[in-house]
Amino acid sequence: MSYTPSRVQLDRIAYRRRQTVRSVVVAAVSTLVLGVVLVVAVTGSPGWDRVKESFLDPEAARAALPDILRGLWLNIRLLVFCAIGALLLGLGMALLRTLRPAVFFPLRALATSYTYVFRGAPLIIVLYLFTFGIPGLRLSGTPSVLVLGGAALVIVYGAYLAEVFRAGIESVHPSQWAAARSLGLSYGRTLRHVVLPQAVRRVTPPMLNDLVAMQKDVGLISLAGPVDAIRAAQIQTAETYNFTPYVVAGALFVLLAIPLIAVTDWITLRAARRQGS
Repeated sequence: MSYTPSRVQLDRIAYRRRQTVRSVVVAAVSTLVLGVVLVVAVTGSPGWDRVKESFLDPEAARAALPDILRGLWLNIRLLVFCAIGALLLGLGMALLRTLRPAVFFPLRALATSYTYVFRGAPLIIVLYLFTFGIPGLRLSGTPSVLVLGGAALVIVYGAYLAEVFRAGIESVHPSQWAAARSLGLSYGRTLRHVVLPQAVRRVTPPMLNDLVAMQKDVGLISLAGPVDAIRAAQIQTAETYNFTPYVVAGALFVLLAIPLIAVTDWITLRAARRQGS
């Protein structure tokens, strides 16, 4: 026999559908009203014409776009390598901090000191120390400024990710460790096959948030000299005395971050639904 909903159930479904439609309509109207108010307030201000000419000049944007796109390609490559390096470094430091035997105390102390120092140090200062301080030593075989800047990003964000991974590892209940060890798994196999999969799944949303932050901070490499999107915008601005190239570079960074932000939100929502169920 086919299932036939009762009259009460049909009324409940219809009510929920009406509430959903009403919520969507109210949200759309309120958003439209707020947008109109903001546009009228900004475009009606006394200095709007001057701001529009200095920051939203279509001709300046069109002229600067090719150079900024070439610089953005450098930012994208730097982001990929720095993200991989920071993830590996953060995971390694987290594993060192979770070692319990007393013989590993020096390694735990080293990992703890690393996370304390580089989580507290401003990224821009670390970047200056790496890109200007290390070349100043005049050592043979010193990497390029771009590599040193990437290393600064990896070290700073590796400290943040180390704490994220450590929180995930320590969130796994001790009974998981005990059960795996009672089955004959070694410490390494327990960590690899039982603990780490659960830990990574739990910390994926905050880990992706840190990668989103790194995505915009790779633009700080311009302070050391490489011609990325920000440096290209700065050069164009110095030539034309117009700040539109900066707006173009900022818009491209936002567009670059949208896919990663969307994935982060989707994973966060999925994790919340799984936990709620």
